[in-house]
Amino acid sequence: MPEPAAADAFYASRPKAYPREIGGRFQRLRKLAVLVLLGLFYGIPWLSWDGRQAVLFDLPARQFHVFGLLFLPQDFFFLTLLLICAALTLFFFTAMAGRLWCGYACPQTVWTETFLWMERWVEGDRARRMKLDKGPWTTEKVLRKTAKQTLWIAFSLFTGFTFVSFFTPRTELWQELTQLNLGGWELFWGLFYGFATYGNAGFLRENVCIYMCPYARFQSAMFDKDTLIITYDERRGEPRGGRPRGVDPRQRGLGDCVDCTLCVQVCPTGIDIRDGLQYECIGCAACIDACDSVMDRVGYPRGLIRYATEAAIEGGKTHVLRPRIVIYGLLLTALLVGLGTAVALRTPLNVDLIADRGRLYREVGDDQIENVYTLKVVNKSANSERYRATVTGLPGVVIETDPPEFELPPGGVAGVPTRIRVPEDAIHRRASTLTLTVTGASGVSAQHEVRFLGPVDDD
Repeated sequence: MPEPAAADAFYASRPKAYPREIGGRFQRLRKLAVLVLLGLFYGIPWLSWDGRQAVLFDLPARQFHVFGLLFLPQDFFFLTLLLICAALTLFFFTAMAGRLWCGYACPQTVWTETFLWMERWVEGDRARRMKLDKGPWTTEKVLRKTAKQTLWIAFSLFTGFTFVSFFTPRTELWQELTQLNLGGWELFWGLFYGFATYGNAGFLRENVCIYMCPYARFQSAMFDKDTLIITYDERRGEPRGGRPRGVDPRQRGLGDCVDCTLCVQVCPTGIDIRDGLQYECIGCAACIDACDSVMDRVGYPRGLIRYATEAAIEGGKTHVLRPRIVIYGLLLTALLVGLGTAVALRTPLNVDLIADRGRLYREVGDDQIENVYTLKVVNKSANSERYRATVTGLPGVVIETDPPEFELPPGGVAGVPTRIRVPEDAIHRRASTLTLTVTGASGVSAQHEVRFLGPVDDD
């Protein structure tokens, strides 16, 4: 009977990664991206627009304020379009240039980098952190670990309650927080998001990218030989090995790689890029900056590890424009144009007229025919608005609403009793089409076709 398979079938314990800090043009770009994205996340809730919070998703009121625009649940299709655009953008840039999202803009990357900055500030560089973790629990170790955890927890809580301030007005939230009078759901989601930030960016770190992120698993389906990826030039670098400074490696049968392992030390997921493209690689380019710095010191040309395509590494020609890129690009452009046009042409007023089902029509004094309706009006603007209704389409047509003018707050919905009367001699068919116009004091208006019924037999 065969013996059971080894225990590494589903999970293999990985040593903790201690990324070494490195300079270079790509790392400066990553730091800039982290600072900009964190600035947007923590800063946007403090922006004001027309006297209110610029971005606020008011779930109890079912109102979503975004820089002066008010979206209601009826506008859900805008969110659908936005998510489709985001997915196509990810597909487009992945097919074009690999995992740019993971390396520079993914929230996991952004917050993990921030937690690493705090860890380096408290515990020191890579060597000191490794020595501290392996050493016994001394007073210094307890103090440094306590200080780091305090910073991490404080930052996580601040992150959690910043997230909640997108849904609860910031002034109200932070006033309740300072008075220790938070509501139940604000407290729950602030702690939950803070715990998630601490767990993913502080505790799990690279394991999120390696074991939990689905994007790492299906990214290869979007790669081809012309996708720009981070790659090690094996033909130039192998065989690797150390050598004295100033010695021509070719005389010793060596490639340009000096086997310093610096590319491994700086990798946030702890992989060796020299083993080829791996799904754990997040495309952060830290190995490129590290290798370039070594090549500069030993006097070799840069680019042993670089952004390149598989076609270029094999000596072929890279094709930037190819079917998948063209298709992704055209679809993305069409959707972005459609989304922008729909938002720009969006009318901040919805109007509907619902006929009274109890009676088709009725005769009133002075030979008038009357239809009864309920006028539904939705104010989709960010300001209060006063409205009046008018109607055209038949001679002598009159509309009465109760009240004649009505005011709605931002996002307000009203059902206004409405009567439309037409002289009987002006009606020449059983069902006539009228045009209802609702106009706001600011000049905004919306029209709706009305079916008016009369006693005339079409035959």
